[in-house]
Amino acid sequence: MNKPIRYAIVGTDSRAGMYIQALLKDHRDGNELVAYCDLNQARMDATNRHWSAKLGTAPIPSYLPTDFARMLREQRVDTVIVTSVDRTHHRYIIDAMENGCDAISEKPLTTDAEKCQQVLDAVERTGRKLRVTFNYRYTPLASLVKRLLMQGVIGKPLSVHFEWLLDTNHGADYFRRWHRDRANGGGLMVHKATHHFDIINWWLGSRPETVFGLGGLRFYGRENAESRGVTSFYERATGSPAAANDPFALHLDRNEWNRAMYLEAEKHDGYLRDQSVFGNGISIEDDMALAVRYESGATMSYHLTAYSPWEGYRIAINGDQGRLELDKVDSAWCQGPEDPAMTRLLAEHEAIDAAPSERLTVRPHWGRPRAIAIPSGEGDHGGGDARLLQDLFVGGSADPLGRAANHIDGAWSILTGIAANRSFATGAAVRTRDLVRFRDAAPAQPVQLLRAAAARS
Repeated sequence: MNKPIRYAIVGTDSRAGMYIQALLKDHRDGNELVAYCDLNQARMDATNRHWSAKLGTAPIPSYLPTDFARMLREQRVDTVIVTSVDRTHHRYIIDAMENGCDAISEKPLTTDAEKCQQVLDAVERTGRKLRVTFNYRYTPLASLVKRLLMQGVIGKPLSVHFEWLLDTNHGADYFRRWHRDRANGGGLMVHKATHHFDIINWWLGSRPETVFGLGGLRFYGRENAESRGVTSFYERATGSPAAANDPFALHLDRNEWNRAMYLEAEKHDGYLRDQSVFGNGISIEDDMALAVRYESGATMSYHLTAYSPWEGYRIAINGDQGRLELDKVDSAWCQGPEDPAMTRLLAEHEAIDAAPSERLTVRPHWGRPRAIAIPSGEGDHGGGDARLLQDLFVGGSADPLGRAANHIDGAWSILTGIAANRSFATGAAVRTRDLVRFRDAAPAQPVQLLRAAAARS
């Protein structure tokens, strides 16, 4: 019988939870979680209490980052799962590989071109394996689109229009926490849009060649709030009278998980999870527009808005034989205090009930539009998280769609965003291959070549 694979998790914030449950419960056969590493001991202690109470498991040994190498030795770690603050991903990935371990990294792989190059060089130098976790690839909807493109329902993809909307619940959260500082996560073009850029790379079977972008902080931040007439401000929400009726405020003392993981832990590292989204010190954009050209010749117009009243996305892919359209509403509206003036303004118009929905339409040239049935999935991201975890910790299943992402996929997913950030700063278009050197310079496989290979097999 094979020995179980021994895992350590670096970073015990919320995203680590799905890996913890997978290793302690869902996929414990053949796998073993043997260590936590985090710069905040109180957060590791809270994580241990939470999962011990939920699953009845024994506490997991915990280590500070200064003891990372000792943790790998003492716990005989085979694979390190990196879910820490984005700017630290490269450090733990490289240290793990140089100590003989494989690595699994949450997206994004890292935050800038220099760190990306260091990771690519370390993989080449050590020969270790690195997976990057893109759960969107595993959702039923994204997998269906990939399959349709491989089948040639719209022919060769020529252009993409992609609009992603984050609502004032989800979008605002990036401006309360560590993501608000570009140095920590590379801005939303890297931290959030990495998912979006990866899915387009994967769907098209191509890589971004040239990126031009315009972006700015248009809604969040103190200056924008003042321009709208706001006069009352606060640094953090918890305990602040000024935040009592602010729908953008996060009160850490009103939720036991937030209290234990953040409020009671902040004395150890000074991290404030509940900062005002209309405060000072925000160095990332909330409204971003890109034009991207791919190596296949396809182009994309992309827009990310982080202050929308509803959440979801609209994607259209134009091919030489038709058009594919995808519309998804994740949340139709955010509950909060209504603006009386706006309510009066809209009173004469009929109101409709909007609800989460998704629609996939194929419009062939010279043919009737076809509404494509979308398979349902249970769990986070339509079951995408569960399928990803099955692939990571069990594996063995054939995957003609090629959903598993390695370090090369991870690098190309962030290069669009890194190039966008550079374009924001310089006002010039940026070539991605000027940012990072790839030893394997072979081009990606365009979707039409993948389609032909699938047909031969």
